[in-house]
Amino acid sequence: MPLPADAKVLETAEGLKNTLQGIFGRHPGFRPGKSPLQSFPFSTYTSGKLTMHAAHAKGILLKGTFTPTDKAKSLSKAQHFNNVTPVIARFSSSTGIPVIPDTDANGNPRGLAIRFQLADTPRRVHTDIVSHSTPFFPAKNGEDALAFFKSIPAGTVMEWIATHDEARAFATAPKPTPASFATEKYFSVNAFRLVDAEGNGTFVRYRFAPVAGEKHLSDEEVKAKGANFLYDEISELVKKGPVEFKLLVQIAQEGDVTNDNTVHWPEEREVAELGTISLSELVENDAAEQKNIIFDPIPRVEGVEPSDDPLLEVRAGVYLLSGRERRAA
Repeated sequence: MPLPADAKVLETAEGLKNTLQGIFGRHPGFRPGKSPLQSFPFSTYTSGKLTMHAAHAKGILLKGTFTPTDKAKSLSKAQHFNNVTPVIARFSSSTGIPVIPDTDANGNPRGLAIRFQLADTPRRVHTDIVSHSTPFFPAKNGEDALAFFKSIPAGTVMEWIATHDEARAFATAPKPTPASFATEKYFSVNAFRLVDAEGNGTFVRYRFAPVAGEKHLSDEEVKAKGANFLYDEISELVKKGPVEFKLLVQIAQEGDVTNDNTVHWPEEREVAELGTISLSELVENDAAEQKNIIFDPIPRVEGVEPSDDPLLEVRAGVYLLSGRERRAA
């Protein structure tokens, strides 16, 4: 996973990493994150709850398999869309605070990252999908994302949101606490291009739908839960049987915007099933493995291509820069 070659993109990624660490403090060995939440300008905005999120420092790893559908095989020649493939999944909570209680609303949206392990060699080949439990993201490019996060410690976040529709949509979108990581839906907000064996391309956006169905908690139900209830629950649940998700894609039509994650496609667009993620056990040595793993939002395998969304390179840069620091800690 190389650093972005564009100097401006790399500078923006470095700025984002440093800004997130400035907001949440530095936690050596964890994803960018400190400080009590009360010190941040979290507040209510119009009709929705406003919660700001940095990197997903608190998480847990599970492993299992991905089984593709015939639809996946017809859309992409990629190895994992044509064969049963081992996967590693990371469920996580928002913010850069590794000890944030699961009952804290700032832990929403929750995250799900999937690594498809394509080859077990000295230089392991893999491709990833990074998602979170809202279809919204607060910025259309790296520069706006940096300005958005800088506005938090500056105390000007409300002014930024008032003049940027995409940030307002993200901030005010409902983000209820799930009853379980296994009963939440997750969205990969960027567009990607699937390429079949004949070279035909199809732009899609990924979604993960829980086989167990969606279930969220009321505020009163959340208050009755423990500080680590989501992680304790998923650790016990996977011992009883596989935790499963359907990997879905919303398929773009001609004219749909593919280079701006904040422009959503019409809901009537076709949604196709690419396969089933079946998570069967916890990853051993979880803390060490979480410190080591760096998810890459950019696919680097034949059969899946990134769109020209400018946010992708910046996100990849942030993940790699912070991951290298985490490994070195």
